[in-house]
Amino acid sequence: MDPNTDLRLIAEASLAAVDPYAMIKRSVRIDGAFLRIHAPESQFVFDLTLYPRIFVLGFGKAAGPMARAIEEVLGPRIDKGVIAVKPGHQMELRRIRQVAGGHPVPDENSVRAAAEIAALADEADEHTLVIVLISGGGSSLMAAPARHAGHAVTLADIQETTRQLLACGATIAEINCIRKHLLMLAGGRLADRMFPAASVSFMLSDVVGNDMETIASGPACADSSTYNDSLSIIEYYGIGRALPEPVMDQLSAGASGEIPETPKPGSPGVSKARHVMLGTNLHALNAAREEAERLGYHTVILTSHIAGEAREVARVLAAMAKDAGVFGCAHEKPVCLLSGGETTVTLRGRGRGGRNQEMALAFLWEMEKDPKSLSRAQFLAFSTDGEDGPTDAAGGFASMPMVEKARSERLKISEYLRDNDSYSLLKKLDGLFVTGPTNTNVCDIQILLVPR
Repeated sequence: MDPNTDLRLIAEASLAAVDPYAMIKRSVRIDGAFLRIHAPESQFVFDLTLYPRIFVLGFGKAAGPMARAIEEVLGPRIDKGVIAVKPGHQMELRRIRQVAGGHPVPDENSVRAAAEIAALADEADEHTLVIVLISGGGSSLMAAPARHAGHAVTLADIQETTRQLLACGATIAEINCIRKHLLMLAGGRLADRMFPAASVSFMLSDVVGNDMETIASGPACADSSTYNDSLSIIEYYGIGRALPEPVMDQLSAGASGEIPETPKPGSPGVSKARHVMLGTNLHALNAAREEAERLGYHTVILTSHIAGEAREVARVLAAMAKDAGVFGCAHEKPVCLLSGGETTVTLRGRGRGGRNQEMALAFLWEMEKDPKSLSRAQFLAFSTDGEDGPTDAAGGFASMPMVEKARSERLKISEYLRDNDSYSLLKKLDGLFVTGPTNTNVCDIQILLVPR
C-alpha cells in the first residue's frame, strides 16, 4: 500500500462517479415519440407530440457538460437554449448559447445571463417542454437583482452582500436563503416565468442534504423560506450594518408584506415543474468506498452531512484517526474513513485558501500536537468542483512527512492557521491537491487513511 497514491486513486474514483455528462447519457433517451428519464430516484416519460418545442436552460459549474449530453440525446429537437457557465468552462455546443458569468461574486455577465434565461423562459408556452440544467454556482452565474416598485437593489449591492456572506461563515443554505429574496430568478421565480410550459430539471447537488430549494437558490421549485428568515440570518451573523442599505430596505419591505413573497407550494409555475436529482455527495462517497475496498482498506462512510467550521471538523476527524490507529476502533487496520458535506470558514486573518485547505492545515496542526498517535495517518480534503476558495487547488493533504518538513524549515503551522493562510503553507509543503476544473460539483469529500 502507498497511502499517498491511494488517496489520489480514491479521490479520482469519487469524481468519475459524478461526471454529469455520463449521468445524463445514462439517464435520458429518446424512444420513438417519447422522452424517457430513468434516474436512480426519478422516472418520467414525456410524450413529445404534445411538446413540439423544446427549450434548454442551464446554470452552474456543471452546465456545460450537462448541455453537451442533452444536445447529443435530443439533437435537432432542441429549438433554443441558453446556459450560464463559469469563464473557461464553455463546451462545444451547436444549439445552446453560453454566457460566462462571474463566480463566486456575480458580475455584469451574470446579469446578462439571467436576462437571456428569463427572456427564453417568458417565451415558453403550453406547447413547450423546458429542460433545466441546475448545478452549484448557479446563484452567482445567473444573478440579476429582483425589481420591485420603490426599491432599487443594484448589482454592486448584490456583490457586496455576497462578499459579506462568504466572509462571515454562513452556510450555503443561509446564503442562498438571502439570495432567493434578492435575485430575479431565484426561489421559484424561474418556474413562474416558465408557466404554462412543462419543465423537468436535472440537478447536481452541491448542498448538504440535497435540498432542491437551496441548489443554485432553487429557481425552479417552490420556496418555503421567507423574508423574515433572511433577516434572522443577517441578525445571527451580525452583518446588518455591513450590508448595503438598499438590500436591508428591500428585505425589510418583504418581511412587512410590501413586496410579494417568493412562489410557495401550489403556485401555478411550480405545479408543472418536475425534478430529477442526478448526482449527490453520497454517490461520490459510495464510489470512493468501492475503490478503497478494492485497494484493501476496511472502509466506513461516516456521513455525507459534514458541516460546521472546517478546523473543528478536522479536530474531530483527527480524533477518529487516533482511535483507529491506537485502539483499532471502526475496523481492523488498514482503515479508510470517508465523509462529505460542506464546511465553512470564518475569516480571521488575511491569508489565502479555501475550506478544504483550511481543514487539511488544521489536521496538520493536530498531527504536530500529537505526532505519536497520528504518525501513520494520511488525510485529504477536497472540493469536487476542483476549486477550493479563490485558488487553483481543489484541496489539501496532511501527513507526518509534511509536519516534519514544516519543522525542518521553521514554518509554524499554527501561525498560518491563525491567518487563514492554508494555501501558502500547503504549497511550501507540496501538500496541495490540484485537479483543475472537474465540471462537476457535489460538495466536498474527506478521505482519512490509517495503514497497518
